[in-house]
Amino acid sequence: MSDTTAEVRMLDSGYAREARSLLYHAYRHDPTYAYLFEAERPGYDQRVRATVRELVQQHFAEELPAIGLLIEDRLVGIVLIAPPRRRLGITESWGWRLRMLLSTGLRCTQRYLDYHEAVLACLPPGQYHVLPLIGVHPQFQGKHLGEQLLANLHAWCAADEASQGIVLDTGNSHYLDFYKRHGYVEIGEVAIGPVLEHVFFHPNPQPVSSSVD
Repeated sequence: MSDTTAEVRMLDSGYAREARSLLYHAYRHDPTYAYLFEAERPGYDQRVRATVRELVQQHFAEELPAIGLLIEDRLVGIVLIAPPRRRLGITESWGWRLRMLLSTGLRCTQRYLDYHEAVLACLPPGQYHVLPLIGVHPQFQGKHLGEQLLANLHAWCAADEASQGIVLDTGNSHYLDFYKRHGYVEIGEVAIGPVLEHVFFHPNPQPVSSSVD
């Protein structure tokens, strides 16, 4: 497919519904989510929807940043960002835990918490941005929108002089070379059931010519 240039926009809670829909489609076939939320058991799609809903709701409730890509006013790509001074606090919310228990069950909630703690143990010391969720809608993949999303993410994070880099993780082997090509270095591996989760660190994101509106 040919390259497509999308409008870049900082998102607020007004985009929560679109963000939930996009991220559900981006993660419903993710190997890590398939294990965490038991894809082999009935109700898997509902559990993924509920998890994405709670993550997005908590993210915007805490007024954390999110960058979106839009084509003709349709949200086609998104990255949620946890800044250095407010990173990875979502699982400390008892309200979030209770909603997860009610919507995904005790076993899936515990799996998610164990996964979260395992990834946290791999993180280097210091101040850096963490990406809880990132995705391009499957209908728009293959148009280099992932590159555009990362470029604008790097530019946004580089403007924070206190940040020492960016951390993300993935259990999808399809994306490993993609992240490595864009400057990410693997700093850890975590066994999440049968899935090998790869933790990546970008130590020095630089501003690019395109900007976030």
